[in-house]
Amino acid sequence: MNKVTVSAPGKLMLLGEHAVVYGQPCLVTAVDQRLFVEIGETGDGKVTIKAPESTDTRFVEEAIGCGVSTWKIKHQGLRIKTTSPFSGKYGFGSSAAVTVATLAALASLFHQEVDKRSLFELAYQVILSIQTVGSGFDVAAAVYGGTLFFTKGGTTLAPISINDLPLVVGYTGVKSNTVEIVKQVAAKREKYPEKVDRIFEATGKLVIDGKKALEASDWERVGKLMDFNQEYLRDLGVSSEKLEVMISAAKTGGAWGAKLSGAGGGDCMIALAGSDKREVIRKAIEAAGGQVIDVRPNAEGVRVET
Repeated sequence: MNKVTVSAPGKLMLLGEHAVVYGQPCLVTAVDQRLFVEIGETGDGKVTIKAPESTDTRFVEEAIGCGVSTWKIKHQGLRIKTTSPFSGKYGFGSSAAVTVATLAALASLFHQEVDKRSLFELAYQVILSIQTVGSGFDVAAAVYGGTLFFTKGGTTLAPISINDLPLVVGYTGVKSNTVEIVKQVAAKREKYPEKVDRIFEATGKLVIDGKKALEASDWERVGKLMDFNQEYLRDLGVSSEKLEVMISAAKTGGAWGAKLSGAGGGDCMIALAGSDKREVIRKAIEAAGGQVIDVRPNAEGVRVET
């Protein structure tokens, strides 16, 4: 059986979540937890999906349908298998990663030349058709990898050149519902438009400042901006008691800064810390009831494995 395996990375939001949905920039980094998609031709006329780590195969189905129609692919049946060490539970953007990897695998199997921009646009279209909301930063991270300065829909998509990004990542143990939380923020904005838009504008300025600080490896400044961003996220009502306890523990342990990463309500928090403080911070996060996840940021984007 002719088959191809492709992998795409997960992501962590560094600065700018929620505000990015309303046109403000954000900073996102790809992480080395990768999701794998294997696609092979079968000859039985059916499309079979095996996704042992997930019960939700909508993104794979939609990506296959979208790819087949866009590239006018004729096939005699496909078998698709997804595998991932991170599943959907950490909030690393598994929906975006599986969508990007599925499209890239399909393109590779049927010898379609697809550049990164086209892949981003197609994958973003798939995500929107299912979730109806989203800015596409997770899709961009899966396609391009590295660390990106990004605005909604990829109107700005600029790689940031960095050698290091000293993060400690803690998982709350609580799965967050991104779409639901984005809708809650939208409802709050409808009720208090001026207050919420002020938060978004301040977040956007902070992200621009954060980009400069990242490029200069000014970790103290990046940490301070993470703290400010967390205050704004708290004001939006998307933090949680568990996140706050873990963030506070990391700060007490000597982190330059710490905040939630992603939609909020659960999922992960990140702390920026020097090598001399990392072990203390790891233990502090674990003592606060969190699970420290070993991930490396600034990872490679989508790639063909076999």
